[in-house]
Amino acid sequence: MMQFRHMATGLVVILSLAGCQRTAYNDASYSAPSPLTAQPVPSVQGGQLPPPSGSSQFPAAPTTAAPVAGGQPGAMAANAMDVTKESMVGSWRVNGSCDMFLTLTNLGSGSRGGTRGCVGELTAMGSWEVTGKQVILKDRSGNQIGSVYKTADNAFSGQTNTGQAISLSR
Repeated sequence: MMQFRHMATGLVVILSLAGCQRTAYNDASYSAPSPLTAQPVPSVQGGQLPPPSGSSQFPAAPTTAAPVAGGQPGAMAANAMDVTKESMVGSWRVNGSCDMFLTLTNLGSGSRGGTRGCVGELTAMGSWEVTGKQVILKDRSGNQIGSVYKTADNAFSGQTNTGQAISLSR
């Protein structure tokens, strides 16, 4: 029995060493690629740039959006900026006190979203979608619970259906 065990161990060692072979390139058959041919480069022009347009060196500061007109959900300020679905994806701070997470994962007619630490209607948020210049916030059943519109880069304002103010920022 002991001899069989030694023979089996020796056979395993021989087979495992047989699989370890050294492979190398045959230096005689290897040839380096030929060098690339130089290409002509157009000449570089120099000169003075024209002065920047406008009277200030800095762009104008963003303006604060007016509150939602008439307090109606779905209404937005006249200065609402264009918004894309892709620009909304990610984490947002809501009213400086809770978080909203927006994804591109489909959920009903919108995309999956949710909140953490929020109060009021926003606790029921389950999806969202972009319609025109507005972002519509929906509950888990697909009913609109509020909307926001873009007021500046990474800033949105709006309200819930019951009039709770919503301010999103990053």
